Amino acid sequence: MNDLLLAHCDPKAPLLDADTRARVLASLPGWLPDAEAKLIGRRFGFDNFYQVMAFVNAVAEIAHAQDHHPEMLVGYNACTVSYTTHSRDGLTLNDAICAAQVSALPEASAA
Repeated sequence: MNDLLLAHCDPKAPLLDADTRARVLASLPGWLPDAEAKLIGRRFGFDNFYQVMAFVNAVAEIAHAQDHHPEMLVGYNACTVSYTTHSRDGLTLNDAICAAQVSALPEASAA
């Protein structure tokens, strides 16, 4: 996963094949694929809304830096983050890079 923490998204990243997808997902604890393996998501829980918003803002910084943007469902004590590569209609290494970086956020440790 350390490689993912230092990596930068590539707009031309190809879809992950099944073996690579399984290996990458194994390195991302808590991130689960949907039934079609076209997206990965994880729910982060918090004690209060202030912590949720600090987390959302930190995720936004990653999205901006990587130019790869998640879907987020924000509630008063939780945020669910989902990644897919819309231009490829499925999972690419970009999704794993961002998921790893989100998991490593100090704000995520409050979850």
